[in-house]
Amino acid sequence: MTPVLSADAARVVYNEGTDAAVEAVRDITLDLHRGEILALVGPSGCGKTTLFNAIAGLIPLQGGQVSVGGTKVEEAKGHVGYMLQKDLLLPWRSVIDNITLGLEIRGIAKAKARARAQDLIDRYGLSGFETSKPSGLSGGMRQRAALMRTLAFDPEVILLDEPFSALDFQTRTLLQADVKRIIRDQGRSVILITHDIGEAISMANRIVVLSNRPATVKSVYETPWGSEDVDPVAVRNRPEYQQLFSTIWQELELAPRH
Repeated sequence: MTPVLSADAARVVYNEGTDAAVEAVRDITLDLHRGEILALVGPSGCGKTTLFNAIAGLIPLQGGQVSVGGTKVEEAKGHVGYMLQKDLLLPWRSVIDNITLGLEIRGIAKAKARARAQDLIDRYGLSGFETSKPSGLSGGMRQRAALMRTLAFDPEVILLDEPFSALDFQTRTLLQADVKRIIRDQGRSVILITHDIGEAISMANRIVVLSNRPATVKSVYETPWGSEDVDPVAVRNRPEYQQLFSTIWQELELAPRH
């Protein structure tokens, strides 16, 4: 099966060729398969977000290549959607107008854009809040709206950069289940950055553990449930969850500190 996204020996160096050069990512090779959720975990400051930015084509590589559907990511405009830690909803726009923002920028007709946004709103729990401003939404609802904005322009790959980190534990756990359901329903391919090992285990098909900076791939784990549609809340009670959590925790704890 041809992967939907591939990184082949990707390398990122800041200030290359100067005395201030910092190698952030070293020879990262990984594949993302269609319909898969791949989680990246690693020590704080290891280069996860730098890797994400490279995968999204937002910063140049100093070595290797990232491709989406066989096309270099720099040339695959619109094929990668990026959802950040903060929802970044525009406070003066309504929910539906925030969701259609990316479509407007791409020149999609207003009626078509609003129809696509309304379908997402109706299917995924924001019906009745179309005209509400972001200030009138809970944290979980704002993140759901941000996800709908990303889904609306139909990217081939979605990058989620710690999308639940600002939420309280209960909201975060419930939203994990919502987002996983939406992603599976939409048949999307996703890379998730998270500092929460439990989140990675309960949401992902595979987990890539990164080393300390410069980030390299230390190990890859398949979650025991694979493509099985398991609720992220229920999965935390399984003995396999506890075993995998302990394994990854020890691996991160043993990572050398700089």
